[in-house]
Amino acid sequence: MNLATRRAGLLLHPSSLPSGTLADAGRWLDFMQAAGMGVWQMLPLGLPLAGLSPYQCASAFAVNPALFTDEGVDEDGFDAWHASQVHWLDDFALFMAIKQQQGGASWTVWPQPLRDRKPEALAAFARERGPVLDAIMRAQYRAARQWQALRDAARMRGIQFFGDMPIFVAHDSADVWAHRDLFLLDETGEPTVVTGVPPDYFSETGQRWGNPHYNWAAMQADGFLWWRQRLAAHFEWFDLVRIDHFRGLAAAWSIPASEPTAMQGVWVDAPGEALLQALIDALGRLPLVAEDLGIITPDVVALKEKFGLPGMAVLQFSFDDHDDNPHKPRNMTPATVAYTGTHDNDTTAGWWASLSDGARQYAMQQLGVSDPATMLDSMITTVLDSAAALAVLPLQDVLGLGSSARMNIPGTESGNWTWRFDWSQLPPDLAPGLLKKLQKAHRWKTPPL
Repeated sequence: MNLATRRAGLLLHPSSLPSGTLADAGRWLDFMQAAGMGVWQMLPLGLPLAGLSPYQCASAFAVNPALFTDEGVDEDGFDAWHASQVHWLDDFALFMAIKQQQGGASWTVWPQPLRDRKPEALAAFARERGPVLDAIMRAQYRAARQWQALRDAARMRGIQFFGDMPIFVAHDSADVWAHRDLFLLDETGEPTVVTGVPPDYFSETGQRWGNPHYNWAAMQADGFLWWRQRLAAHFEWFDLVRIDHFRGLAAAWSIPASEPTAMQGVWVDAPGEALLQALIDALGRLPLVAEDLGIITPDVVALKEKFGLPGMAVLQFSFDDHDDNPHKPRNMTPATVAYTGTHDNDTTAGWWASLSDGARQYAMQQLGVSDPATMLDSMITTVLDSAAALAVLPLQDVLGLGSSARMNIPGTESGNWTWRFDWSQLPPDLAPGLLKKLQKAHRWKTPPL
């Protein structure tokens, strides 16, 4: 990330486009270009298996074909592409085809020869279901081809793609099934400990995510090969990648698998420095953003700074009495991506409506606002005017939408990830108005790459 260039972007997952897919992404890019936006940030593109969360997916490499269209994709290059993706693609296709045959059941309850990946059982299955495997792999190829065409169109408009990588992977995923030695599992494949975070701003009982923890010793033994492949895959799709829950690379909250909440757990150290160095050695550069929200300890800050990774600041979190709060505008530095709110926050209008009268008065005082009706606009302007190298606005905040447009409520399993906007919500004067704000804040979009 070039911290010498001030840029602005919009946060919008492709599923929130009016079509719910990338079918209207070209029109979206036109709007972004007209508004002067240089960065499109989105959530992970993976294939959700349970519910709609893009943070619990079937693979750390595969994308969700439902986000893509099949129009105009030439499949002549499939064989060469398959050869370049063989380290994950064949296992993913087997995983999805077996899961389909087994009625969607988790891999830990499949017939033992398939659960334990006995070569003769997998070979027999592949012979029997060859066309199904081929169709699964070709759907991934078509998505990759369509994405690269979309990325070329974005480059022509001076727009970069900002992706999001969950630090952990789902237990019921091709990665865990195919690489059991890289995760802390018992003899049947079930996790012995699971991931989450202790009680925090979002939840009094913490968040029990349920992902298996990594077997860091095994990963370090092969030079973090799986991680190197994973980051390389992300950089084939994105110009910039956010590592969700970056603090997990310093230490992660480890919860006994038998615990129903995240209240009981311990922090377990992770070899983040060795991992990031291995990634630099393999990839040459790390255009990463560290999601450093929540309980951040000095070791997390040191890890981020050692590798020159920008962190995050969220203006909604800035209104307290702590002078050293990194979310306060005066504490934001160029090594920051600044937000009004994120996909896990309420929309800024919804957040504002939920505040007490006293909290509203305090927030207005902090931003120098006298008219409550101008508070949302002031929040947007404050983020754009900050020292942060990149300022990102959720589209919901640009449109002034309330809590009904919220993308996610952490710790809940229903009602999330479904919001879409409608083109009628983007009036003709919206893009020119945003452009003027960006020009005033000296946030020029990046030139075409």
